[in-house]
Amino acid sequence: MLFRNPTARQINFGLAVLRLVVGAIFITHGAQKLFVFGFAGVSGAFGQMGVPMAGVVGPLVALVEFLGGLAVLTGLLTRLASFGLLMTMLGAISLVHLNAGFFLPNGYEYALSLLGSTTLLTLAGAGAFSIDALIARRSGTREAAGNLETRRAA
Repeated sequence: MLFRNPTARQINFGLAVLRLVVGAIFITHGAQKLFVFGFAGVSGAFGQMGVPMAGVVGPLVALVEFLGGLAVLTGLLTRLASFGLLMTMLGAISLVHLNAGFFLPNGYEYALSLLGSTTLLTLAGAGAFSIDALIARRSGTREAAGNLETRRAA
């Protein structure tokens, strides 16, 4: 059992768990930026970290994290939202964390794990237990939502 390929149902459950966890993380980070620090606070912090165009990038990242996190959590426009979150993690790693090395508290290991997670969701989609899959089923395009039911027949 350890060496058999997973079933479509197992993959879909795994994607759902990943979406819930990753979505919750990004919602929380985005909410902190939006509702605790505000756009001015985020812009100032990004500026101190050396992020270019911090007055634009800071608020944009806050919105992408919060709204993208909501989208990933619910499985709505998952590939698009995950791609936006993937880009924020690339920026965080390259502009802020890379020079601090791999390990936390300032290193890139945490951002790298989120980069890997969002990359997987960008490539695989939301899975069967998502709004994306519901929309795809209603429109008759099951594969468009990353529904892996077709693997069962293979």
